[in-house]
Amino acid sequence: MNGGGSEEAAEAVTAAAAPVGAPLQLEWKFAQVFGERTAGEEVQEVDIISAIEFDRTGDHLATGDRGGRVVLFERTDTIDHGGNRRDLERMDFPINRHPEFRYKTEFQSHEPEFDYLKSLEIEEKINKIKWCQSANGALFLLSTNDKTIKFWKVQEKKVKKICDMNVDPAKAAGNGPLVCPSISTSSKPYTANGGCLDKPLGLSNDFSFPPGGASSLHLPVLTSIETSLVPRCRRIYAHAHDYHINSISNNSDGETFISADDLRINLWNLEISNQSFNIVDVKPANMEDLTEVITSAEFHPTHCNMLAYSSSRGSIRLVDMRQSALCDSHSKLFEEQEVPGSRSFFTEIIASISDIKFAKDGRYILSRDYMTLKLWDINMDSGPVSTFQVHEYLRPKLCDLYENDSIFDKFECCLSGDGLRVATGSYSNLFRVFGCTDGSTEATTLEASKNPMRRQVQTPSRPSRSLGTLSRGFRRGADNSGADTNGNAFDFTTKLLHLAWHPTENSLACAASNSLYMYYA
Repeated sequence: MNGGGSEEAAEAVTAAAAPVGAPLQLEWKFAQVFGERTAGEEVQEVDIISAIEFDRTGDHLATGDRGGRVVLFERTDTIDHGGNRRDLERMDFPINRHPEFRYKTEFQSHEPEFDYLKSLEIEEKINKIKWCQSANGALFLLSTNDKTIKFWKVQEKKVKKICDMNVDPAKAAGNGPLVCPSISTSSKPYTANGGCLDKPLGLSNDFSFPPGGASSLHLPVLTSIETSLVPRCRRIYAHAHDYHINSISNNSDGETFISADDLRINLWNLEISNQSFNIVDVKPANMEDLTEVITSAEFHPTHCNMLAYSSSRGSIRLVDMRQSALCDSHSKLFEEQEVPGSRSFFTEIIASISDIKFAKDGRYILSRDYMTLKLWDINMDSGPVSTFQVHEYLRPKLCDLYENDSIFDKFECCLSGDGLRVATGSYSNLFRVFGCTDGSTEATTLEASKNPMRRQVQTPSRPSRSLGTLSRGFRRGADNSGADTNGNAFDFTTKLLHLAWHPTENSLACAASNSLYMYYA
């Protein structure tokens, strides 16, 4: 089901005129696809991808779907013939090489449940996946649905078999008397293969010594002839959230993680599943006074005491856990001031932040609301340093989007490992890549298909002052047309909500319905 690299799949993009020193616009090409649909094929609801995540090395990729399954992929272009990983920095690659992944394994992470106390169905859909530190050749990851977080270990196990027994396999299967007795000390059955037993043997009265007598008996041989990947649930973190979990995030200390729902953020130790600490609680004494909810939360990538969480009112709060056990008071607040006279019925709805991500160095925070991407400097809380218009042409259609509930779609965002670019999804299975360095005008529109550039139009992105940060901010990628960049009507039923950027290379993984597309530049 996976496609190889295709040189014809993407057309070269003429680099936009950029100031000297600004990175050139990338030329994106199709690399692979897993689970590609044929024309007219109906997609089952349980097969739709709902989460996607690279591990910190980029050698493994995990996806979760609405059926509660987790699928793992591993990179193959960094493995030599002996099965060992090669050093990418010391390898000579052709210019057009791209990361290649293959299916590794899958397992059922969550099952549908029913909360009898609240008469509430808990669906099995995977909301988030986070990789943990690997150890002893085993992979560890966290996965969560609306209520329960699970800690999984995936490791190769060698299947050992006892061969060269003092018995005829045909007679051991019940076709004649045994040649000699055998006592099994294992509760696991053996496999009949080249003299191996397919069931344990006990002492029997129906036996006889071989023709050579007792001296011809010999010891059985224990062999290891194959390996298999065995996923095992190590711990279950449950009964700690009254509302739906929207985020989980690993701490840089490798020992703890947080989970966030609409009103609370809990701190867990990976080794302790029956206890968590509530560190953020925004629930008012009277629920009628509730004005905002938590939408996303993430630990700082290097400082284990810092985390950030976003709200439905468009604000981001930076929390220092050293200040207090209950971090209800934030150390910094990031929000964009509302322009006088611009308020409408949809203002608060489209201001809700659906996802936040720290840059690799921890200096910047990327946030996604319904219409824009914003890049924040944690040292400057007066406003975002950059604002990127994702689909400004939908603004006149907000009423229609509200009627069909599309305005509540939650799009994710991601940053490149070098921090030079950001990406997020849109409708019609489109996603956008923006350059975020000073002076960059890069704003590329791509489609999740084998020809990602077919809907690309070279429209000059117009840098302008950000309305909330007249001193430093600017907007890019704005387009006021009534359709997409090609003038095509938008399909709101096909939306690209989930994507992930490779941690060290210009490679993107995108989830379009039940298909996983991968691109490189």
